[in-house]
Amino acid sequence: MKRLFSTSPLGALRRFAKREDGNATLEFVVVFPIFMLIMGSTFELGTLTIRETILERALDLTVRDIRLGTGSAPQHDELKASICDRAPLLIDCEDNLRIEMIQLDPRAWVSPPDTADCTDRSQEVDPVREFVHGQENEMMLVRVCVKVQPLFPTTGLGDALAKDGAGDYSLIAKSAFVQEPR
Repeated sequence: MKRLFSTSPLGALRRFAKREDGNATLEFVVVFPIFMLIMGSTFELGTLTIRETILERALDLTVRDIRLGTGSAPQHDELKASICDRAPLLIDCEDNLRIEMIQLDPRAWVSPPDTADCTDRSQEVDPVREFVHGQENEMMLVRVCVKVQPLFPTTGLGDALAKDGAGDYSLIAKSAFVQEPR
């Protein structure tokens, strides 16, 4: 008599290896996580680029206002409000933005500090690092740092970004101008 089914484990293993009905599921299980990682990183990079561009533009427009307003010396809080008003996509901009204004002398050059002054929600509040208006015909560097949260902080690009203790990464923009004579 012929057996309809092989009961040996080796025969069952051979039949399982010859089946092709799970190929699509296996490909999906392997490819889908990689695809989602790439998509998440793409959204993260796009958001980072948009935020950086908006911050640069807001700083450029604010510095332009300073240059054109000859003789005016806006205060720290006025500059912060001006930048944040022009950067609507930066969430909690007033709380997360730090501004430095540093006087530079092109004839006796001293490089400004490499690290920007940024906020860190995981630490106590620090006062403003340096904010000097400068005199007539002096070159001034304005450096702005804002902290933002990644969209996907634990995967892909969001995981690879340098973050502070609160999980935020820094966006830094710089601009220079010369104080016009009054």
